[in-house]
Amino acid sequence: MALTLTVDGDRWRSHLRQVADAEPGLVPVAKGNGYGFTLGRLARKTQWLGLDTLAVGTYEELPEVASRYDGDLLVLTPWRPFGAAAELDPGLARRVIHTVSRVDDLTDLLGRQPDARVVLERATSMLRHGMTARELWSTAEVVRANPKARVAGVALHLPLANGAHLSEVHRLMTEVVATELPLDTVWVSHLSAAELTALRSSYPDFTFRPRLGTDLWLGDRGALRVTATVLDVHEVERGDGFGYRHRTAPKAGHVLVVSGGTAHGIGLEAPLGEASLRGRAATLARGGLDAAGFVRSPFSIDGKQRLFAEPPHMQASMLFLPHGARVPGVGDEVDVRVRFTATSFDRIVVT
Repeated sequence: MALTLTVDGDRWRSHLRQVADAEPGLVPVAKGNGYGFTLGRLARKTQWLGLDTLAVGTYEELPEVASRYDGDLLVLTPWRPFGAAAELDPGLARRVIHTVSRVDDLTDLLGRQPDARVVLERATSMLRHGMTARELWSTAEVVRANPKARVAGVALHLPLANGAHLSEVHRLMTEVVATELPLDTVWVSHLSAAELTALRSSYPDFTFRPRLGTDLWLGDRGALRVTATVLDVHEVERGDGFGYRHRTAPKAGHVLVVSGGTAHGIGLEAPLGEASLRGRAATLARGGLDAAGFVRSPFSIDGKQRLFAEPPHMQASMLFLPHGARVPGVGDEVDVRVRFTATSFDRIVVT
C-alpha cells in the first residue's frame, strides 16, 4: 500500500563503481531528498565507494550524513554569518569544507574559526553565487592575515548546458592562476568528461574535482523502478459523481484509487522554463487539459499513462480508466514516472 522505489542493487552498484573509477577526484553530491534515495543511504554508498569527500547542499543536512560517512564534508551553499552555518557543531568543524563566495564572509569565518578549510567560489555565467576576479584576488590579503586558514581550492558552478563550458572555464582559470594564493584544486560542476580531460591536459598543475549528483545516483534509470499500489477500484457510468470535488465521469469506465499523492511529490511539477515554441505550445496544451479536467498522470497501466480523475490527494490519487481498458485489481502494482529529486517514497527496496 505504498509508493515504492525498487532498485536493482547489483546493477546500481555496478554503475556507481563505473562512474567512480572513470572520474578521478569524484565528489558525490547528496542534497535535498537524496535524489529519492535519502541522504543517509547516499552517505553510506559514498563510504562504500571509498571516496574522500562528500558534498551536501546545506549546513542543515550535515548531521544526517556525518554519522554515516567519515570523510570530509563539502557544503555547497556558501557560508553566511547566520543560521546553521554560524552554529556548526564543533565536533564536525574539522571535517567540514566551507564554500565562501564573499570576501567579508571569509574574514568573518576566519575570525570565528582561524583554521577553517575553505573553497573560494568564483562567479560564473550562471550568476548564482561567487566572487568577481578582483574580489577573488583580494582574498589573498585576508589569507595572509590568517596564517592558519586552509584554502582547499576554487569552486566553479556552471550552468547545465553540458559540453559548452570550455571557453568560459579557460577564461576563469586564467584568473585563478593569477591569484597569489597557493591554489592547486578546482571544484567543478556540470562539465562533460571531454571537457574535464581537456582541462586536465591544459592545466596539469591543477587537480579538477567533479561534483556529481544526478549522473552518479540516477545515471542508470534502468536499475530503478517506481510503483504504486492499487488501493480500490470503482466501476462508474457516464455522469456518476466521485471524488472530493464530486466530479462526474465523462463516460463509462473505472475509477482507480492508487497510492501516491502530493505528500510524495506526485502532481507537483517545477517550472521547466521552456524556451522553444514547441515547448511553449506543449505547456499551453497541458494548461488547457488542466482547465478541462483531463490531465495525464504519471501512473501507467499497460504502458499507457492514465488520466487523473481529479487532482491528486495528499497520499493517494484517483485515476480514470475508460471502458475497454484492462482494470488492475486491488493490491496490484502500477508503474509511476517521477522526478526523483522531488519525490519521497514510502518504501525503498534494494534487491
